[in-house]
Amino acid sequence: MADARILSAVARARAHAPFLQMILAREPELAGMLDSGILPSLDAVAIDDPAMPVARRLRLERRRLALLVAIGDLSGVLDLTAVTGALSAFADRALDSAIRAAMLERTPDAEPRGFVAIALGKQGSHELNYSSDIDPILLFDPATLPCRGKEEPQQAAVRIAKRVVELLQARDGDGYVVRVDLRLRPSPEATPAALPVEAAIGYYESQALPWERAAFIRARAAAGDVALGERFLETIRPFVWRRALDFGAIGEIRGISRRIRDHHAQGQAFGPGFDLKRGRGGIREVEFFAQIHQLIHGGREPVLRAPATRDALAALAAGGWVAPQEAQALSDSYALLRTIEHRVQMIDDRQTHHLPTGDALDHVARLHGLGQGADLLDLLRPHVASTARIYDAIEPDEGDALSHDRTRLAEQLAAAGFADTAGAVQRVEQWRAGSYAALRSPAALAALEAVLPGLIDALGTAPDPHAAILRLDAMLSRLPSAINFLRLLEARPALARLLGAILSHAAPLADALGQRAALLDGLIDATALDAVGSVDELAAEMADTRDYQAQLDHVRKIVGEKRFALGAQIVAGAADPLDVSAGYARVAEAAIQVLADATVRDFAAKHGRVPDSELIVLALGRMGGAALTHASDLDLIYLFTGDFAAESDGGKPLGAVLYYNRLAQRLTAALSVATAAGPLYEVDTRLRPSGTQGPLSVSLDGFERYQRESAWTWEHMALTRARVVFGARAATVAVIDAVLAGGRPARDIVADAIKMRAEMAAHKPPAGPLDAKMSPGGLVDLEFAVHVAQLVHRTGFDPNLGRAIDALIAAGLAPPTLRAAHDLLTRLIVTLRLVAPDAQIPEPTTQALIARAVGLLDWPETLAAFTRTRQEVMQFWRDIGGDNGD
Repeated sequence: MADARILSAVARARAHAPFLQMILAREPELAGMLDSGILPSLDAVAIDDPAMPVARRLRLERRRLALLVAIGDLSGVLDLTAVTGALSAFADRALDSAIRAAMLERTPDAEPRGFVAIALGKQGSHELNYSSDIDPILLFDPATLPCRGKEEPQQAAVRIAKRVVELLQARDGDGYVVRVDLRLRPSPEATPAALPVEAAIGYYESQALPWERAAFIRARAAAGDVALGERFLETIRPFVWRRALDFGAIGEIRGISRRIRDHHAQGQAFGPGFDLKRGRGGIREVEFFAQIHQLIHGGREPVLRAPATRDALAALAAGGWVAPQEAQALSDSYALLRTIEHRVQMIDDRQTHHLPTGDALDHVARLHGLGQGADLLDLLRPHVASTARIYDAIEPDEGDALSHDRTRLAEQLAAAGFADTAGAVQRVEQWRAGSYAALRSPAALAALEAVLPGLIDALGTAPDPHAAILRLDAMLSRLPSAINFLRLLEARPALARLLGAILSHAAPLADALGQRAALLDGLIDATALDAVGSVDELAAEMADTRDYQAQLDHVRKIVGEKRFALGAQIVAGAADPLDVSAGYARVAEAAIQVLADATVRDFAAKHGRVPDSELIVLALGRMGGAALTHASDLDLIYLFTGDFAAESDGGKPLGAVLYYNRLAQRLTAALSVATAAGPLYEVDTRLRPSGTQGPLSVSLDGFERYQRESAWTWEHMALTRARVVFGARAATVAVIDAVLAGGRPARDIVADAIKMRAEMAAHKPPAGPLDAKMSPGGLVDLEFAVHVAQLVHRTGFDPNLGRAIDALIAAGLAPPTLRAAHDLLTRLIVTLRLVAPDAQIPEPTTQALIARAVGLLDWPETLAAFTRTRQEVMQFWRDIGGDNGD
């Protein structure tokens, strides 16, 4: 007898669902029965034709099933459980058929075993929707998987997996079987499509994230070697169902729900276009309400481990864990939302969860048996509202924490100072999702949440908050583990503020952290804020007894740590920039000594040594004066003692000149070429005799002759800051002292200096208003004036500019204010190289840092002192015969 419900359903399908209309036309036998008001048994979809290729048979069966399930659903003959159960059973059967076919194609004579599909999500709970994909994890047992000759099990498993996917989702004129998504497997970006079962067990027992726990609530062995899959699931069961909630578990469970709610900002507002799955009050919120309570209580109550959502809600209500009226409301809402989701999908067989808009919404309503789209919205509205209200109740008050609501989070970030809130929101959500290895554990995520408000507030004060948060992101991406570090930031707010200040204001230090997160260790144990040791102590720390390459790497590691620590001291206000500048120089000197020793030994192993001869490294400029900045290069001259005509005594002997030039090249490379441990210093050798046209290394006798007979005024000015940092100190100092005392050509020193300074000003103007080096009255003018006074009066010689000024003041050759001028300019340049390397006026928060570093009250006082100091220097330059061009 004809069933009127079937006839009505068929009529609505033809009128409002093009996909169903197409199947009715292509399946005349089934269509005839349906037009007679009879719904065939779902077993009628099976095709018994052994000769038909498995993929085509499955596609045809899926098409037939789609028609019968749709009409059964529309007519009400099949309820939601029957509909989703039929779709899930077919997916299981199709997946099993594809696995067996893929394995038999490769090894026809072997029993298809050792390969299993673990169904997750809605397939795992027998709740697949009408146009759903499936999300299996494919596992294999290397010991039992059939393989071809000389084929590794891993290779075989991946090829089987690829073939399974191809069989199921390849599309032709008959459609497709089912879409397959393998991204729920462990670390999908780095792992093959199929995993060894033991590797998967190890992952889930030690590394898996909270959402992966939730996913396994609905896991089951669905296809292939089911016995293998069940053993796997039994092994990891304690990972899913914990009898006692460990530290941070409540927070991680809430984190799952927040990420689900926040992941899709669109589709939240109810109305046309509403996302039935992800929207506020939608299907996902019902599912996660159940799963959150299951995770909390299911470890002790096995009865709560029901995979299906409505079964879980019923069990929670029966056990008193959830109010019965709430469980019933959520169950009713779930049934209606899933039903309408099916209506939306069966119109065009599209995997969509959004209500359409306009006329398309009317078609969905009429397919469901309603008059128009507004009626459908009226039907859904109270269920969506009640679900949202019940779900909201499990979210705790955030207090001072950063919100997990995307809109509210953007507001908080804007209030903190971020202009690009979208980019900052994306970073925060990426961290909360455990995207980086250091943030994958529940404890790390809990610690992150605790320190985020303080860090964001600190970063928001940066001149460029977006750049600052990118630097923090780079640092987090490289940390092997973040738990202890984040907990320490939580316990020591001052450390969190320091890190925020470094990331916000000191780009060179922040970039170093991004490249080498291990630099944080010094901040964590506070050794970064200690003064660096003597040159001998630093050299002992840098020494490495392993091979030459290991020595290069070790020096770079230590230098990187010390330079970062010295810069952090300025940002933290823990040290005078003058002391930091001297510390930079001691670090560089120790590096030169250690690398020179190592390079000489390594070179001598091949070429021997030149008898009665040694290498000398002479530092000039800021390195000679033992007052570097974070960005300083090293001005070096290479000399050697002994007979330039001698020859080395090694297996491959070299003449002394060639020997020391090659040795100097090797040492320059050791000091400047980046290795796996990072870069070291830029080395400038242009101050050597005859400049870039001359040999890299000259004999001490040749250097003395050049300085006495040929050197120009600028070379003698440079010599005033010369300091031996390696090799024959006494002999070299004697040569330098004799030249500076007068053993040099007669020159018009003042006229030469004026001309040189004018040329320098023309070719290298100040980089910005805060250029403490090149601005009129800056450090260059101060150096020129001091060196002219030294050379003219043949007194006050000291490589350290501050001490040289003291000597000139004592001799009555410089005004008493000049030492303070030197100190302010030096403090400024050392600080600015870290926080304003472009010499432009920084943001107010950085201005305050600079004022504090140079020992002044505020920024106006700093600018006033800078102006006053430059005027004093320019006056001194005029007094000794200079001309600043005014």
